[in-house]
Amino acid sequence: MAELIFFSGTMDCGKSTLALQMDHNHKARGRGGVRFSRNDRAGASVISSRLGLQTDAVEVDDTTDFWDEVVRRRTKGLRVDYLICDEAQFYSPVQVDQLARVVDEMDVDVFAFGITSDFRTKLFPGSQRLVELADRVQVLQVEALCWCGRRATHNARTVDGIMVVEGEQVVVGDVAMDGTPSEEPVLETTAPVVGYETLCRRHYMRRVTAHGANLMASRDQLLPFDVDACLWRGTH
Repeated sequence: MAELIFFSGTMDCGKSTLALQMDHNHKARGRGGVRFSRNDRAGASVISSRLGLQTDAVEVDDTTDFWDEVVRRRTKGLRVDYLICDEAQFYSPVQVDQLARVVDEMDVDVFAFGITSDFRTKLFPGSQRLVELADRVQVLQVEALCWCGRRATHNARTVDGIMVVEGEQVVVGDVAMDGTPSEEPVLETTAPVVGYETLCRRHYMRRVTAHGANLMASRDQLLPFDVDACLWRGTH
């Protein structure tokens, strides 16, 4: 029986790496599949992992119809047994409905990978619909970590290094490992730099990113009752 499976997690928990591994495993068993992605950090028509793995993919846009994508390939005699759908949080609810229909009526496995909630802790529409329709929702076991060492559960957006909680839901950026803004190509040098960072709930609620914590430490503004013991030990 074909299934619609949603693999979810925060940024930097290995979703794209798993997507590429699953594609490899199914291909090795003689199955035919199609890879899809949308707004990948490496550009259009690609699935990329922060480990350095990368492969081509079909770029999803607002006009993509997954039912038509499968029908067109099968009409040409191509084998389609499964779909790899990366960055699925950016798909529309209608497109997720199409994926469910492909599973139920064409017996095609769909493996979707995506972030559940955005930088405001609000569900992405595509992720919400996947949670509602998926046969299984699997939270990835590879844990992303907050700068304090705790398990990261929230995705924070930064603009020029400052955490923000307002703005457009979709703005492509990347995760900065050292707490500094992760750079994206811009047209003007004065354009703000958008970055992302994974935080535990405590530091998300306190709006304390690694960059902010380093600034406070350099200015000797840390007090034992303001920060975690791990940070206190690490800066004194």
